Amino acid sequence: MASSSSGCLPHRSSRILRRESGAQSFPVSLRPIYVLAGLAFLISVATLAKFNYITPLSFSDRFCNSHGSFEGDGFNIRSQMRKTIESAIFKIHQEMDDLKALEASSSSPPSDSSASGSMFRHVAFLADLLSLIQSVHMELPSFEEKFVVDHPLKKQNGDPGEHFMREEIKKYIKIKPNRLGKQNFMGANGTFTSIGHACFAMKKDLEEYMDYDVGEICNDDWRLAQKLMVHGCDPLPRRRCFSRAPQLYHKPFPINESLWKLPDNRNVRWGQYKCKNFACLASNTTARKGFFKCTDCFNLTHHESPRWVNRGEIDPETNQTADFSVQEVLEIKPGEIRVGLDFSVGTGTFAARMKERNVTIVTATINLGAPFNEMIALRGLVPLYLTVNQRLPFFDSTLDMIHTTRFLDGWIDLILLDFVLYDWDRALRPGGLLWIDGFFCLKEDLSDYMEAFKALRYRKHKWVVVPKRDKDDKEVFFSAVLEKPPRPFR
Repeated sequence: MASSSSGCLPHRSSRILRRESGAQSFPVSLRPIYVLAGLAFLISVATLAKFNYITPLSFSDRFCNSHGSFEGDGFNIRSQMRKTIESAIFKIHQEMDDLKALEASSSSPPSDSSASGSMFRHVAFLADLLSLIQSVHMELPSFEEKFVVDHPLKKQNGDPGEHFMREEIKKYIKIKPNRLGKQNFMGANGTFTSIGHACFAMKKDLEEYMDYDVGEICNDDWRLAQKLMVHGCDPLPRRRCFSRAPQLYHKPFPINESLWKLPDNRNVRWGQYKCKNFACLASNTTARKGFFKCTDCFNLTHHESPRWVNRGEIDPETNQTADFSVQEVLEIKPGEIRVGLDFSVGTGTFAARMKERNVTIVTATINLGAPFNEMIALRGLVPLYLTVNQRLPFFDSTLDMIHTTRFLDGWIDLILLDFVLYDWDRALRPGGLLWIDGFFCLKEDLSDYMEAFKALRYRKHKWVVVPKRDKDDKEVFFSAVLEKPPRPFR
């Protein structure tokens, strides 16, 4: 079809069929037929609109003049439907113009024979029009079915849920179609719940995790859940059971007290830890109470309160320290640091120090042998129960700062570190700060790790390497404060 300013239909002047000057005018008695035709067409269009995954009836130049090719049966079906509807609309416009031409050129009243001929022609026209619309209507059910089952999960052999025995896992994984049978406000015709790919390799553990009574109290199985997460079964499926609460719950302390005060022992809700209360966690005994790098993290008064306020231990040979204070880092961007992430192992002390300076920090950590997340929450801070396996749950360019300590160390694979750093870069806004706090590794690996940080091409505000003296001088500390560049569109 030739395009025009009014859409895909040919110019009206080129399709009006002129009659002889003696042709008969349009009979008034036939007008109800055209009313019925218009009504039938509107009903058909409304039927099409019900299935809102069909391409809208648009006749703009974008559709008319497109020369690109699209693969897939779904597009071919939509294209054929569009052409059929266009043909029907073209015929209606053509007939309307013909009738106007007849009426304008008529000079005598119609005879019975001419009326009979016009009736026959109009009935044939309506039959032709309705057959076109009916052909589109008949294609809709098959197209709807194809659209629903064309999701990648359906392209696999069988239902993924059939891999498991527990009914709860099957119900969770199964695609949930929308009740109304059409796309929701998010543009999906169903809900596609997911589990980590490693869950299939940990079938026994996952089925134990999903073995519960719906509506009852969940098992005390946080260690099993964390084992699944750390080994790649992440994210875990949701469960329909109630999480355990403390037997003797006590409301938390006010925010002006909770930051630097041990929580009430009545709020203990965990099991399978060596320490059964907060006093034990904060004690100075040598008993192992959790992650070896953070056995003193629960001692808020002696171990935690000086952190990020005073400069750390200064190396006598280099006269440097790997520790920066919160104040000196915030002075790099005065007034610009408002929200951020601390991806570390600890009890939220970094977030507490930043909160005192009106900066909101979310603390991401897991419970490595001790209730770190519970402690963070009871201090009035925000814990994010997150493993290194997961993409950060933040939108692009939204954080002013990302801080990390006791996490990114010489154990991490270089490719994994690359993925982590690029994801952090995604979440940081232009001009945001990345604070690498006390990263340590073997001296022989330092250059490799340095290249990973340099690949970000950040501006260096602070960059220091200090010997780590407790490992026979074989390890080093590395700390840096880096600024993300604007990276304008090119």
